[in-house]
Amino acid sequence: MVAAPPPGPESDLDIRPLTGHGDLDQCLDLQRATWGEGFRELVPPAMLTIVQHVGGVALGAFDARDQLVGFVFGVTGIIDGQPVHWSHMLAVDERCRDQGVGRQLKTAQRDVLLERGVARARWSFDPLVARNAYLNLVRLGTEVVEFVEDMYGENPMSVTDSIIGSDRLIVEWDLIGPVTADTAEAADAPLVALEHGSADDLPSAPRVRIAVPRDIQVLKHRDPERARMWRTVTSRAFRHYIALGYRVAGFHRGRPGARSTYLLGAVPAST
Repeated sequence: MVAAPPPGPESDLDIRPLTGHGDLDQCLDLQRATWGEGFRELVPPAMLTIVQHVGGVALGAFDARDQLVGFVFGVTGIIDGQPVHWSHMLAVDERCRDQGVGRQLKTAQRDVLLERGVARARWSFDPLVARNAYLNLVRLGTEVVEFVEDMYGENPMSVTDSIIGSDRLIVEWDLIGPVTADTAEAADAPLVALEHGSADDLPSAPRVRIAVPRDIQVLKHRDPERARMWRTVTSRAFRHYIALGYRVAGFHRGRPGARSTYLLGAVPAST
């Protein structure tokens, strides 16, 4: 298990490239702790080392005792002739979440990429994970560019994915652009939630909200059938609205115990 950090400000963390057997072994331990002992998509030490020689990024956040409490890993490629970084993994020790560790890792990743002349980064995340949606859309200001139904199919990234499937939102981060996400609840916009059983029930309005549970990870284990219902409804809603040209405009993270909501808006037709 990864040791929890001692009390202290976020600035106590040392964020640096993963090097040496000690760093790399701790990264493997954190991957297993995050996605399960049976996680089949572990990034091995050799790959964590090699990618850093060819434009990839593998950064760790270490506490005052030099214990790894989070890491980010990704590779850089080319899209439409321009360099784009794909951030494949971000993990934070569960005892250190909601303390800004993930945001610090993404900020450090951005700084490294900008030094290398890379101005865009992409990655995917599960739209049902409210914590990740808040980080990606609100804290970082990424833009959703695609919804992919059951992205990993019969080879899920983790055991928990196998419970309800692996729908993903793909986002793009403009590394030099402003944060523009809408964080308001937008209570006037119609809400899509569990009661919407078919596409015929989906509301038609210039702006709509799609609800997600406060903590899907807990729900997967306590009530997997209800978790699957959330997946079915949100998958149908995202596919429906994005196909109609709506874009994800913001995210409102509900109070503890309450649902969170995505805000989607129809893009006006060009004139």
